[in-house]
Amino acid sequence: MAIPDYQSLMLPLLAFAADGLEHSVREGREHLALDLGVSDEERGEMLPSGRQPVFDNRVAWAKTYLQRAGLLSAPRRAHFQITDRGRQVLAEKPAVIDTELLDRFPEFVEFRTSGKKNGDEAGTGGAEACESATPEEMLESAHQRIREDLAGELLRRIKAESPVFFERLVVELLVKMGYGGSRKEAGKALGKSGDGGIDGIINEDRLGLDTIYLQAKRWEGTVGRPEIQKFVGALHGKRARKGVFITTSGYSAEALDYVAHLDPKVVLIDGAELAELMIDFGLGVTTTATYEIKRVDSDYFGEE
Repeated sequence: MAIPDYQSLMLPLLAFAADGLEHSVREGREHLALDLGVSDEERGEMLPSGRQPVFDNRVAWAKTYLQRAGLLSAPRRAHFQITDRGRQVLAEKPAVIDTELLDRFPEFVEFRTSGKKNGDEAGTGGAEACESATPEEMLESAHQRIREDLAGELLRRIKAESPVFFERLVVELLVKMGYGGSRKEAGKALGKSGDGGIDGIINEDRLGLDTIYLQAKRWEGTVGRPEIQKFVGALHGKRARKGVFITTSGYSAEALDYVAHLDPKVVLIDGAELAELMIDFGLGVTTTATYEIKRVDSDYFGEE
């Protein structure tokens, strides 16, 4: 089954709190996962950022919405308890509890409308998207779309440049990732060999304790096993233990399977991963805006 959206979790969460006891959010998550048949695999599914499980995030927002509507209270950090209003809503035996039902409470309406701008909640797709996704999911989804568009544009720009530019880009990326020492030292290493299927070499660390051999292919078509075998043969000829093959396209299944159990160790980086690494390490891109997500510091307000 698909992971329930946060609105589908509100009624089960409120029903769980119907005993009137104080419960931790963790208890709520465990109960809902068992009650709704959410598998361990589904519970392990992460938000695009990889910082929090989707299920945990949705349970947290179900609690937040119920709390904002006055159906739950938060007696202390990461805990919740049903209120008299919550009991009244359960007594009505609603088929579901969703934002439409919660809109009857002024506190919830104020909470919802305070986050709307220009008729679009959080500016991420309108009311329809908000009904099924939590704020973090909407924000991360928008961020992922922007990142994917940027990666595509980076690849288009790289393919339009010269092979020399691409080789220089590869070295600059590896330097930003911590290889090769200084940019000047890495630049000297590039193209030194120029034979046997090797485009350049770069130190693995600043002390030069080991060397990585490079092959950079600005290709449109898929790189197959024969090309990788040539590179590996060149590595053997140099008695090299490590190699990196980078292309703007992709690799065939045979090529990927070939390097899986090789000695020397060979890492294959395709165009998609190349663009992702450029974004992660700030090469060829610039930051236009930064947004911080903050939460209340419960320790600051606590007396305990």
